[in-house]
Amino acid sequence: RGRGGAAPGGGGSKAKKKNGRSRGGKANNPPYLPPEAEDGNIEYKLKLVNPSQYRFEHLVTQMKWRLQEGRGEAVYQIGVEDNGLLVGLSEEEMRASLKTLRRMAEKVGADITVLREREVDYDSDVPRKITEVLVRKVPDNQQFLDLRVAVLGNVDSGKSTLLGVLTQGELDNGRGRARLNLFRHLHEIQSGRTSSISFEILGFNSKGEVVNYSDSRTAEEICESSSKMITFIDLAGHHKYLKTTIFGLTSYCPDFAMLVVSANTGIAGTTREHLGLAMALKVPFFIVISKVDLCSKATVERTVKQLERILKQPGCNKLPLLVNSDDDAVTAAQQFAQSPNITPIFTLSSVSGENLDLLKVFLNILPPLTNSKEQEELMQQLTEFQVDEIYTVPEVGTVVGGTLSSGICREGENLVVGPTDDGKFLRLKVCSIQRNRSACRVLRAGQAATLALGPFDRSLLRKGMVMVSPEMNPTICSVFEAEIVLLFHATTFRKGFQVTVHVGNVRQTAIVEKIHGKDKLRTGEKAVVCFRFIKHPEYLKIGAKLLFREGVTKGIGHVTDLQAITTKENGLEESLGPGHLSF
Repeated sequence: RGRGGAAPGGGGSKAKKKNGRSRGGKANNPPYLPPEAEDGNIEYKLKLVNPSQYRFEHLVTQMKWRLQEGRGEAVYQIGVEDNGLLVGLSEEEMRASLKTLRRMAEKVGADITVLREREVDYDSDVPRKITEVLVRKVPDNQQFLDLRVAVLGNVDSGKSTLLGVLTQGELDNGRGRARLNLFRHLHEIQSGRTSSISFEILGFNSKGEVVNYSDSRTAEEICESSSKMITFIDLAGHHKYLKTTIFGLTSYCPDFAMLVVSANTGIAGTTREHLGLAMALKVPFFIVISKVDLCSKATVERTVKQLERILKQPGCNKLPLLVNSDDDAVTAAQQFAQSPNITPIFTLSSVSGENLDLLKVFLNILPPLTNSKEQEELMQQLTEFQVDEIYTVPEVGTVVGGTLSSGICREGENLVVGPTDDGKFLRLKVCSIQRNRSACRVLRAGQAATLALGPFDRSLLRKGMVMVSPEMNPTICSVFEAEIVLLFHATTFRKGFQVTVHVGNVRQTAIVEKIHGKDKLRTGEKAVVCFRFIKHPEYLKIGAKLLFREGVTKGIGHVTDLQAITTKENGLEESLGPGHLSF
């Protein structure tokens, strides 16, 4: 078969083409897509009319492969040759092909939804169409597709309200009723400002319908009936809580970020800063302009133009894509995942519900960033769980929340946690696991969950620790080197300066020990800098992304070298009685 090209091209050129047509109104686009790729979850099919039994079995096997590549999701383009030529099918042939596709999907336990249809100008008198179909597998053993979306934006831009509306299924009254269920503290309800990180879930079933808290569903019911989950990480917009927002972005490893901008205030306050954070951490982001019911069309257009101008600047170098219809939303979701430069922009209202459906269509189709192969490779490594939150739950004991960055974690597994203030690792046992508020037996790499540790002493734990399998022999360090870019500093950055360093879930003050090859740094300069943590050693990895800040000083970079605190020859040794491990 004449195949070639890369998987990311699958729906890309078509989307551009559709856009070219809808904007420019020209119909003389070349009738082809990029050639189909062997891997990836996009499949081209010319027609599927009455296949023989042998051919049908082959098609089902192929569908299983595409679903596996897309971790439970695949996109079929019907009426397209393998080399990408848009041939199109007559009404009758298309009906028969979709019927066959439905039979194939039933065979593998999946559902299909038609994303969009369009006519093609192929040399024939009969109108010919191509159809784009989303195939989604009904989840088995709780393995629903889980995407994490961090929600950023200035204070009072409507982040919590938008999440309240999406997850509760009812519109806001204009005075903040929708967001009340998201707040975690009394002072947040009183001031209306988020100061902590809260999680909200939105599910989609295999037919692409929204599953949320409407119809008084519980979180467990949402998990049971969803084949795709979007976990929203609601972050704080106020400048006072910037460190919490950075912690949420670095430690919870979001797949995407949603930047909420209020239509009536435009780009104000921390909006630019949050945009910069998402770009520095290379988190793909899309933009939602909220509160369009409050202002005139001209004001909304002004805000859109202001955003487009910023996105096109050399620092950002993004291609804005304004979403006005369902077709745009499908295009945006596919291109956004394939090309990091595309930034979809939605204009909506949480009060009138205007264009809210477009955002739901977009979130429903949004594919995961990693394919199944990368996921498998991560799962084969040793267990490593980042500790982001610590709670004490009555009758359960100590509970830690966080993300499993590699390996597999099962109930009853023995792990070690550390490093403590004096660089030790302590033994513990995982008693039970909960994921999205429902019990779960096995945790796989990349998933977020809470683990119950039973009677383990909470005072020995802190944010930034890791839980790893005992045979890992983890490297810890107090002194490390990083290649950094100084984004902003009022004067010069020199030896002895103290900054707060964020690396993944680690957050600690560090002193600049040495700047290689220079005495001092100014805004915009690059250098390799040696840092030393002032309190206790931490578990770091080479290549990890790093952010540091101190007042208005900000910088980004990555870890290049660790001065590991060496372990004894035999690795871990017992000391301080049972239950403790020391180096």
